[in-house]
Amino acid sequence: MAKTIDARTMPTPSGKSATAFRTISEVAEELTLPPHVLRFWETKFVQVKPLKRGGGRRYYRREDIELLRRIRDFLYTDGYTIKGVQKLLRRGGMKEDFQGAQTSMDASGAVRTEDNSVSITTETSAALANKEKLEAVLIELEEVSILLNKTLS
Repeated sequence: MAKTIDARTMPTPSGKSATAFRTISEVAEELTLPPHVLRFWETKFVQVKPLKRGGGRRYYRREDIELLRRIRDFLYTDGYTIKGVQKLLRRGGMKEDFQGAQTSMDASGAVRTEDNSVSITTETSAALANKEKLEAVLIELEEVSILLNKTLS
């Protein structure tokens, strides 16, 4: 009789089962992010809620890691701002909510989606991409500033 394989109990590259809790350092390594970024995202995204045990140690579930992976992809791959990702997550977390929305052109020539929000024109998309890159750099600089202040204190 053939044995069925359950992906939830198969060990991961770290040797833990897929359902096992992960520490912040394990998650940071898996997502190739520094741990301080994960802690920062906890302050910005209410959906990120790792379990906290004695001494404040964080333990992440598989669902937490998948959410963090989506946030990382939205920010670093798709070029969304933190506010944009917050809005996406409030609406269900799917990029398709924005990309697949029905559009129409109003009298002024602006393209509007079915929820009546104005879509970005090609003329402003380059400027928006630059703004989002600058916002990402600003966030990183703020994080570095926090770390430097902690080190100097």
